[in-house]
Amino acid sequence: MTKNIWIFHHYATPPTMNGFTRPYDFGVKLKKMGYNITVFSASHLHFSNINLITDKSLYMLNEETQIPFVFVRTPSSSGNGIGRVNNMVAYYRNLFKVTKSFAKNVQKPDLIIGSSPHPLSMVAAIKIAKKFDIPCINEVRDFWPEVIFLGGKLKEKSLFGQLLVKGEHWIYKKSDALIFLKEGDYTYISDRKWDSFQGGDIDLDKCFYINNGVDIKAFDELKKNGLYDVDLKSNKFNVVYTGAIRPINNIDNLLDAAKIIQSQTSNIQFLIYGDGNQMNRLKKRVLDEKINNVKMKGYVEKKYIPYILSESSINVLTYSQNKYNWSRGNSSNKLFEYMASGKPIISTVKMGYSPIEKYNCGISLENGLPEELAEAVMKIYSMSDETYNKINDNARKGALDFDYKKLAEKLYTVLESQLQ
Repeated sequence: MTKNIWIFHHYATPPTMNGFTRPYDFGVKLKKMGYNITVFSASHLHFSNINLITDKSLYMLNEETQIPFVFVRTPSSSGNGIGRVNNMVAYYRNLFKVTKSFAKNVQKPDLIIGSSPHPLSMVAAIKIAKKFDIPCINEVRDFWPEVIFLGGKLKEKSLFGQLLVKGEHWIYKKSDALIFLKEGDYTYISDRKWDSFQGGDIDLDKCFYINNGVDIKAFDELKKNGLYDVDLKSNKFNVVYTGAIRPINNIDNLLDAAKIIQSQTSNIQFLIYGDGNQMNRLKKRVLDEKINNVKMKGYVEKKYIPYILSESSINVLTYSQNKYNWSRGNSSNKLFEYMASGKPIISTVKMGYSPIEKYNCGISLENGLPEELAEAVMKIYSMSDETYNKINDNARKGALDFDYKKLAEKLYTVLESQLQ
């Protein structure tokens, strides 16, 4: 008998829209394994600021792609203020009404997965699963209280900070299984002494590791979407960045490294693809400081990213050193796309459980300083063809371990353990 799996993920979308596609990518693979997958997402698309529901409809069913999406009515919001909080609360509250109606008119679930762009999705998953008397698996993308604490916006010892931590503990305790996206995430539970081994009430045996990844077949198909770019196709050694142009991405670091390299060779150029609120300021820096080896390429459609990455000489990951705990690993989709491109990777942070080091496919910087970045670029630039090609092969082979087909097999094992 086919089992119905519901996934609660506030920012999930099919690949035809802007959002997180992990639920969809898993859904396509799990469908082939015999499951019916339905994703419950918010009507306001956070990454494009579009609201799919403009009337008083409680939800909208979208079946235009392989996996059906139920878009739950939420108010539009922007930024990180009260509007975003209201958006999250509305998604949580309306989930109860939507799932009741959906179960009555369409299908009942056999298992619910809650995913944590914010913790209310997981709280709803636990409570709704209890109503149906079915298992609940929660997927922990980030440790939300910790991220807020590290950002300096809230103190952990404050009353609200303590309440968030208690709520987080309750979620982990009540979940039938937990999926962590980073390999070292289980240490968060043991560090807080919540695990049963230290007298706590959370069994680490119910914790599983399934990272983000890349659909290798789809990536290779998209590589055929050639983008006419005279800089990318030049004979120069291209250091490529793709992604948001925001303060947290520290693109200034790339410009500073480019200035250092500019004095050493004219054969290396930095190509920066993306857009964001730092774009105009950075363009002005390039002009004012005469950084002639940097090209700010602007926004490109997602379908061109595999081609761009595959035509590069080096792909760079830039992160904040101190606003995130990198000791437990990395779950950035970008990392696995970079690996799939089969080109060397430079990361401006040295992370724990690092695929870059495990597969020997690039360089991780200790401090992320411009001088370190420039030195790393020059090191790869000066490599023999044999060494360079070996790193390329390592990156591509490593990506195969994070193919969504392989990751879905891991998720299938977790699902079956709960559905027996």
